[in-house]
Amino acid sequence: MKISILCGLILVVLISVNGRVQPTATRSVGRPSPQAIVYKTKADYSQYVSVILSDDKSRIVSYPAPQDVFTAGKLALPTELPHGFWLDNRGIGPNSCFVKITYEEYSKMAQAPSPDELYNLIIDKDPFTEMYDLGARSKFTDDQIRMIVKKHKLKEYKKLL
Repeated sequence: MKISILCGLILVVLISVNGRVQPTATRSVGRPSPQAIVYKTKADYSQYVSVILSDDKSRIVSYPAPQDVFTAGKLALPTELPHGFWLDNRGIGPNSCFVKITYEEYSKMAQAPSPDELYNLIIDKDPFTEMYDLGARSKFTDDQIRMIVKKHKLKEYKKLL
């Protein structure tokens, strides 16, 4: 009896895990409020979709589905801030990079390109010059974050890069 239950559990795990990277939503049920991430890049990538690379930058570990590039019904483009900084509105992190597909183009796709296709479209595997985590996004308005940046107070927050 125990062996058949164990075999059944193993079978369920094997069926549900097929080794492929799947598009992931950046916010899920039960997940805490997204973080307020402020960053600066080497160039203006604000129109381009971001993906998340493995620590060694050899593969894509997460990318959005086309319907996930919206926030409150609008494209989740980053918010421009003073001094060349941007406020993330979609899910940027230290291992993120940008691909040669704009939010507008991506949002119209029936399905996301494969991880390999996206990997071949990477603009720069190391696009960031600075990145800060200000804490829960829900604690700030855009204007409050704009003032933090304008008054050069980012160093008071957690530096990610």
